[in-house]
Amino acid sequence: MTKPEAGSVADDKRRWRGRWKLLLVVAVCAAPMIASYLTYYVIKPEGRNNYGTLLDPRQYPIPDLGSTALDGHRAGLEDYRGKWVMLQVDRGDCTEVCRNKLFTMRQLRLMQGKEMERVERVWLIVDREPVQTMLMREFDGTDMLRVDAARLRSWLPVEAGTMAEDHIYLIDPLGNLMLRFPKDPDPGRMKKDISKVLRASAIG
Repeated sequence: MTKPEAGSVADDKRRWRGRWKLLLVVAVCAAPMIASYLTYYVIKPEGRNNYGTLLDPRQYPIPDLGSTALDGHRAGLEDYRGKWVMLQVDRGDCTEVCRNKLFTMRQLRLMQGKEMERVERVWLIVDREPVQTMLMREFDGTDMLRVDAARLRSWLPVEAGTMAEDHIYLIDPLGNLMLRFPKDPDPGRMKKDISKVLRASAIG
């Protein structure tokens, strides 16, 4: 039996090394998405009793919302990678319903105790109306971004008969839209959902 030529053996080894390197690159690139899905589905095995509506992040990738901070500087949701984000949408004049959502997000974050530093609060403002100084002081710690209303509404999923302004959303640390809470939500049940994902996730 003839022995394989040295050059052929070397070529085979190079090909196998190349394949392994390619697989390693694919695995590294896929790891964040795998971790996200594990976090995303972790609520379901526990009796499927989650309060918020689970969203498939593949259907709702975060678009460029043309967002800016209140001072006009460029800012976006991508700046919050590595953190869990509670998200609300409303007009700049912020009626009582808007204030209730801001209050709910603030209290939910506080209720997470030692885990609260993992959570950010963001208010997406869909118009150019000025935000009252007293309101900014009252809800200090809530980041306020002005966004393009049309882009926003084409992104966020809503329940039948509602608008994006009726909901609070949760984004995971990898930038995936994960949960939508119902209109006029029960803060106690919201807390349970958020606490579950924080306990189950090693990211953010």
